[in-house]
Amino acid sequence: MGTKGIDLSYFTLRLKELLTISFPELSGNRAFISRRSQLAASSYEGAFRSGNSPEVCLEIAEYILFENLHFSKFDTVFNVVCREFDSLMADEELRPFALKMLDVCEPVFAQFHLSVEFADSPEFQILYTELTGAIQIWIEGNGL
Repeated sequence: MGTKGIDLSYFTLRLKELLTISFPELSGNRAFISRRSQLAASSYEGAFRSGNSPEVCLEIAEYILFENLHFSKFDTVFNVVCREFDSLMADEELRPFALKMLDVCEPVFAQFHLSVEFADSPEFQILYTELTGAIQIWIEGNGL
């Protein structure tokens, strides 16, 4: 892509960064990363060829790159762990513990319809409370 230097590797790196931080359950899915990155690069190129500005092209490409990656279960669990259980462990243990709790909390998430707007809904506080309870029960049964 000779269009302002944005190519497949740019989109791959951007997606990997987001997945590593907020969607670790997808960070090792090479097929997903490759497919999304290729779609984003192709959409950027197509938008550029259609006469759009680089800014609009990037907006279109990032919409495709990050589609359905707006509500992070991991970020939510990590937030609960950091706010509710930080006194039980050292700071460097919080992220690994949250990663472990992601699977434990999956049944709680299954009870809710997660969408882009979910974090701003009244149901989010119910989810937060349910996640706190599920993690507390796990700790009581398994220890740290």
